[in-house]
Amino acid sequence: MTTAHVEPLELPARLTAPPRLTQRHPSLLPVAMAAHRARRRTQWVRDAWAGRLVWARRRTDVDLPVRLKQHGSLLLRELAPDQMQLQHNKVTNLRLAAERIDGLVIAPGETFSFNRVVGSCTRRKGYLDGMKLSNGEAEAGVGGGICQIANLVHWMVLHSPLTVVERSEHSFDPFPDKGRVLPWGVGCSIVYNYVDLVVRNDTDHPFQLRTWVGDRYLHGQLRTDERPAHSYQVEARGEQFLRREGQVFRRNQVWRRVIDRRTGDQVGDELLMSNCALVVYEPGPAVAVIDVP
Repeated sequence: MTTAHVEPLELPARLTAPPRLTQRHPSLLPVAMAAHRARRRTQWVRDAWAGRLVWARRRTDVDLPVRLKQHGSLLLRELAPDQMQLQHNKVTNLRLAAERIDGLVIAPGETFSFNRVVGSCTRRKGYLDGMKLSNGEAEAGVGGGICQIANLVHWMVLHSPLTVVERSEHSFDPFPDKGRVLPWGVGCSIVYNYVDLVVRNDTDHPFQLRTWVGDRYLHGQLRTDERPAHSYQVEARGEQFLRREGQVFRRNQVWRRVIDRRTGDQVGDELLMSNCALVVYEPGPAVAVIDVP
């Protein structure tokens, strides 16, 4: 393949950094995770005492009148037979997480934390072994699969004036795009409690999250009390698969068009995120892979 008209491949630090201590010595991982969790709990307490933020806690079963965005996410993907039980367990995990989020109202000035709302996913709470991603590989883990509901919430928030304060993407592209509905790169990584999705309401209006599990789909709605002046269209641009030294990387940018609801005119074009991840599957023959130095 030719390398003409291809921007240089600049890998993010998370893909070029030397192996972490816990990767070289996996036995240290529980200690490191405990330290990260303690640090995050301390941060939560400090922020609350200092009045830097107010957590969203109030729930109501009464819908706010305006449905701003809704989305449905397929529950079961077609994976290898030995992975399907993890898929079915994931549905249980999603149902438990959805019940924690459903009806939550993010009032003006309040902040939503996925980890604070959903909490730690433990067997005692009914969570099962689902599929988790670790260094690009799928493995069983308690609560596996709840990233799917974080992805759903993030996607709806991108279509609103809410502010994404914290979001961590995956370093790996684990599966081909079969049946993909959302643009690649808008997902979230969640690890209780220090890898989080955090959203703040900087507007004068409340927003409400509705989430539930149906027969085939995980459903979500983002509702508010008054339709905002702008609507949003989110799209991926510059999608490329690049091969360097035997490894394939995927990159793109996610942009958001801001539309004036009254006139229909585009009034803004915002770069939301630039993504780059290591592809851990073999791209099919329909995928153009560009060789780069």
